[in-house]
Amino acid sequence: MENFESSIAELLEEETVELGDELQSFEAWDSLTVLSIIAFCDSEYNVPLSAEEIDNSGTILGLRELIESKM
Repeated sequence: MENFESSIAELLEEETVELGDELQSFEAWDSLTVLSIIAFCDSEYNVPLSAEEIDNSGTILGLRELIESKM
């Protein structure tokens, strides 16, 4: 997961993100972004996620830990 933060930043249309950033605080956060994260996790890590799991993860770190727990 070496490029995780930069990939998530790209999906969120940001230059950088911090692990403590709240997902819903980003201007680009919407249902399309959630779908993009689902597709990204499936293709990059072979990890299926639901929109509810992503919403419940709360932060960038929470999302990372969720993915790692399913790998």
